[in-house]
Amino acid sequence: MLVYSDSVILIYFFDHTGPLHGRAVGRMSALRTAGELVAVSDLTRLECRMKPIRLGNAAALALFDGFFAQPDVRLVPITTAVFERATVIGATHKFTLADSLHLAAAVEAGCDRFLTNDHRLSAFTDIAVEVLP
Repeated sequence: MLVYSDSVILIYFFDHTGPLHGRAVGRMSALRTAGELVAVSDLTRLECRMKPIRLGNAAALALFDGFFAQPDVRLVPITTAVFERATVIGATHKFTLADSLHLAAAVEAGCDRFLTNDHRLSAFTDIAVEVLP
């Protein structure tokens, strides 16, 4: 199975404390244990890397970059077809540009699920949306 991870899940996983961190760690660990692959896009990478770069936090940046380089993490492209689908998603569901692009990238890449912490995205039915338990 291929599960697209919304940026916020990875931010909770690597750069957060408290209950959201624990929930993200638990879910990401369960994905790995089940042998599921994680999909991300360059938009995911951008959103995760911005704060460490802005703060000059080389250690946090290295954690994110190390994750993205792992063999069980798939980088899915943001193509013209993704932008076309994102346009329809954004117009139809009134999601943000970033959310629309993430969902479109997941669908176009053939992902089985979209993992997020945003309950609003459950309204999207072109892919199974899993809200972080």
